[in-house]
Amino acid sequence: MKLRSVDKKYEALFTPWSIGKVEIKNRIVMCPMGGTSLFGWFELTGSHFDKEAAKLFLERAKNNVGLIIPGIAPLKNTFWGRWLWQNEKMFEDLKEFMKEIHKTGAKLFIQLTAGMGRSWAITDLIAPLHKNKFTRAVLKPVLDTSHELASPSPQPSRWAHDIICPEMTVKQIHEIIEAFAKTAKLCKDAGVDGVEVHAVHEGYLLDQFAIEFFNKRTDDYGGSFENRYRFAKEVVTAIKNACGKDFPVSLRYSVESKLKGFCEGAMPGEKYHEVGRNMAESERAAKYLEEAGYDMLNADNGTYDSWYWAHPPMYMPENCNLDDVAHIKEFVNIPVVCAGRMDPETGAKAVGEGRIDAIGVARQFLTDPEWVTKLIEDRLEDIKPCICCHSGCFNFSSSKGHANTQDLTDTMGLARCALNPRTMQSKKYDIVKANKKKKVAVIGGGIGGMEAALVLKQRGHDVEIYEKSSELGGVFIAAAAPSFKEKDRDLIKWYKREIAKSGVSVHLNTEITDISQLKADEIIVATGAKAKKIPVKGAEKAIEAVDFLLGKKEVGNDVVIIGGGLTGCEIAYELFLQGKKPQIVEMQDDLITTKGVCLANTSYLRDCFKTNKVPVHLETALCEITDKGVTVKGKDGNTFKITADSVIMSVGYNPAPVFAKGKNVHVIGDASQVGNLRSVIWGAWDVCMKI
Repeated sequence: MKLRSVDKKYEALFTPWSIGKVEIKNRIVMCPMGGTSLFGWFELTGSHFDKEAAKLFLERAKNNVGLIIPGIAPLKNTFWGRWLWQNEKMFEDLKEFMKEIHKTGAKLFIQLTAGMGRSWAITDLIAPLHKNKFTRAVLKPVLDTSHELASPSPQPSRWAHDIICPEMTVKQIHEIIEAFAKTAKLCKDAGVDGVEVHAVHEGYLLDQFAIEFFNKRTDDYGGSFENRYRFAKEVVTAIKNACGKDFPVSLRYSVESKLKGFCEGAMPGEKYHEVGRNMAESERAAKYLEEAGYDMLNADNGTYDSWYWAHPPMYMPENCNLDDVAHIKEFVNIPVVCAGRMDPETGAKAVGEGRIDAIGVARQFLTDPEWVTKLIEDRLEDIKPCICCHSGCFNFSSSKGHANTQDLTDTMGLARCALNPRTMQSKKYDIVKANKKKKVAVIGGGIGGMEAALVLKQRGHDVEIYEKSSELGGVFIAAAAPSFKEKDRDLIKWYKREIAKSGVSVHLNTEITDISQLKADEIIVATGAKAKKIPVKGAEKAIEAVDFLLGKKEVGNDVVIIGGGLTGCEIAYELFLQGKKPQIVEMQDDLITTKGVCLANTSYLRDCFKTNKVPVHLETALCEITDKGVTVKGKDGNTFKITADSVIMSVGYNPAPVFAKGKNVHVIGDASQVGNLRSVIWGAWDVCMKI
């Protein structure tokens, strides 16, 4: 690869390296993501070669990624219980696909999983069926929930705390080890460059065996260090015996568990007692696993109890796992990859210094398949940024008393992207030239309006945006205002540049009061939503969330936030970062009870408030706002006062379309139904593809 156009600070990323005897052309690894398995994901038909995932990976391979690792492939189908190695046709299809991958110069490892154990994200729909012995038995031939939940020892599910996961038998362990070997051999025969074992990582099954906190067994797979890591050791031994010592086997590995207790993680920089794998054990474990036969560690931190380390939301610092992963590299002689909000510049510096061997990047590949090519060509401003929202790719959500509340259609369709509807949905969302060129007016220049304009323009229409304010961005300008939302601010800049390049006409400071004056063939109404009000005494004394975020209203040191949804919690977090003293008042029995907000995101905020003693008043209603604070009523029916300098109202929004839906008038985004960035962007495509 010619490096003349690569900025010097990134050059280290574009040097070759090897995993065993397999050479990789550069140091950028596309990390595995649930839902991108080449063998399908959570599908009633069982395993099959997934053409949509294959298309996704081939596009990224053509855009200069060095190593691709697709998402987890369960060794046994989630539905119907068939072993992967029993499906020979699937591996024949894989063989043809590998020929296409290798034409690009990329390499590909298949990630195989022993299972999830207590981390299996059992849903609110399935949980009651599992709890009942009769329905569990009836369901077993289709979905064996006891197999999916099987753990090293009986213990509560991470997702449904009232479900006790059954203990895995030695026979089951041996079946899984055999399945690893048989499946890996089929992968090798299909031309796959290596396999990755999932995982002594993130609190999945092999990690649960390795961590004493989760493993209370008294047989050969529990107790001592060697016994706890025996399962992982026997897996790689079996694979090497089946495939030969030169066939590379990577291990997905968590350096530290960042675990304080059941469903309680550690904050970045926090001093705490590690009850999972601490650094001292990790130093020993990494060397032990290398000696067992693993050829690479694909590393970060965390478990599902501290999920924000392995799936960092925007609240986590960039390169959050780098120091720990770089430290563990000192104890092994095999390559070590670091993942977790990796910034290419920092990653390149770490590679150049020999601290790590490559950077692992995942969800940025969902948002922009060409980002590596753009990096090479020094077009960083053209990279559409991932904002770490997890709204499309992994929105497993949970709150008090609920397991995974994610909709079944989402569970069966992970690895999509809130910002890029075409990701893993290329058949549903595709740019097709319109049969007839039309003049389309878009009223509202927020994210929904800009997305609609770009789609319509690509389809061949003449498009004009009318925005009543002096700037494009809409309410997302306020949403992007907190200090930790730098990627959101980058996204607004990206949209503005794309609109400028597209040729879409933009009319700022232009309020439309009569749609007939537009003389358009079609009209898109994207005027967003307005904040809800609570009809209580003194409501006028409150500051609207948007006004605070935009800096229009100052707040004092002691601040009460009315509403513990996502926006209210993010405001409280921002105030905490500023050194102020926020308190949250929320009527529900938990913070952020909305479906579709990933547990990695919500658990960070909940853990942060708990760790830092930010007062949270749940099941508490607002009664009055005064000059000295608020009066509220607790769940016991008693009222009490909270002293505050300022009160911020964040209780949701109502759609605010300036014109109603009608003939050739289409209402999109929050103006139609209040949602999130995903519903705004996908909804814009749903409408604009039909015009």
